[in-house]
Amino acid sequence: MKIGVVSLGCDKNRIDSENMLAYLAEAGYEFTPDPSQAEVIVVNTCAFIDEAKKEAISTILEMAEYKKDKCRFLVVTGCLPQRYMNDLKEGFPEVDAFLGTGSYHLLPQLIRELDGRHTVCIPNDKDFRKYTGARILTTPPHYAYLKIAEGCDNHCTYCAIPQIRGKYTSVPIDDIVNEAKELLRQYPIKEFIIVAQDITRYGYDIAGRCLLIDLLKELSKLDVTWIRLLYLYPEGISDELLDYISKNDKICKYLDIPCQHISDKILKKMNRRITKQGIIELFDKIRKKGDFCIRSTFIVGFPTESESDVDELADFLKFARLDRCGFFKYSKEDNTAAARMEGQIDEDVKQARYDRLYSLQEKIMYENTERRVGKVEKVLYEGIDEDAQAFVGRTEFDAPEVDAKVFFRSDGCPEVGNFYDVLMIGSEGCDLIGETVK
Repeated sequence: MKIGVVSLGCDKNRIDSENMLAYLAEAGYEFTPDPSQAEVIVVNTCAFIDEAKKEAISTILEMAEYKKDKCRFLVVTGCLPQRYMNDLKEGFPEVDAFLGTGSYHLLPQLIRELDGRHTVCIPNDKDFRKYTGARILTTPPHYAYLKIAEGCDNHCTYCAIPQIRGKYTSVPIDDIVNEAKELLRQYPIKEFIIVAQDITRYGYDIAGRCLLIDLLKELSKLDVTWIRLLYLYPEGISDELLDYISKNDKICKYLDIPCQHISDKILKKMNRRITKQGIIELFDKIRKKGDFCIRSTFIVGFPTESESDVDELADFLKFARLDRCGFFKYSKEDNTAAARMEGQIDEDVKQARYDRLYSLQEKIMYENTERRVGKVEKVLYEGIDEDAQAFVGRTEFDAPEVDAKVFFRSDGCPEVGNFYDVLMIGSEGCDLIGETVK
């Protein structure tokens, strides 16, 4: 049978989808990117916030339409069934099977046993882990994500991840390195992107201490040019880690540090383990280490957030001048501590605060980008933008899909996945415009 797989949500979810593809390929199934040609459609869902749940439900209903034609079975996997298995079984009779977040290895057998008469539900013990390095990449072949842990122990009051994914569980170093080696054997990878809910907690459950540097030392021995780090909680960034990153040429000088707010009152209610002063001191320390790009995210409209809290965050953004930044409107999630708090904020107020902060930070990022004009930077070439009639790539200061791009000209024809020195001759918003150096 031909199978179509739709993957929603974050890059950690993407890796789960790539694992599923490998399981299915090993079982002899073929794949199609066209759902109208698929006999089985698998939708791997996210359920982190309301918008993700709405997208998942919309996609399930859209894929269910194909059952009127060639599709025989519709399977829904991932965070949504893990969190709402009973509700989904009652509400979506079009779905033939639901599979939780740690049961992906059961997918081939499940599909073989579907008969169309019964809905199969396989929830998952969220603390169960079956590690596999088998992957079929869904990214371009020159970069790949490596998930180094599952779950989370931070228990931020707004977050449902511990309910969905369970306690923090580190993947052993040897398993991660072997996975990386296998991916390098199969694909011309130039960049590994390290991900987990919080990579600064990596190893505590194994050795009682952070093993991130130990892991990075092993990965740095591999034939890869860039190693990018995503989601370092601010309180977990030690001086030792900063020193190591600053001295290792393979590690991108790009730190994604989710702060979520700057008001001490709100940080405490969020159960974040750092203060405003701690964040300011950390960012100052990073800047002194060299030319680092700092990316962060902030939540607006958290319960009890006042206009003065928003003013405080706006003042911080002006002071910190972050290179990259994202904003989320607070989402009231079932069975979280924040959902039970008094002082919930109206949606129109959340939107107004979001718009204000986004507009402010956008201007800051535009100005930061302009200051890079005149510099020569190494760019990873990724393809051609037909609309711009230019080659497109990224610097080490930009993660794929979420950050800025470099549009450049070249006398020769660059090869996708190769690096080129590009002189930045202009900017447009957060994007840079350049030309290769002869």
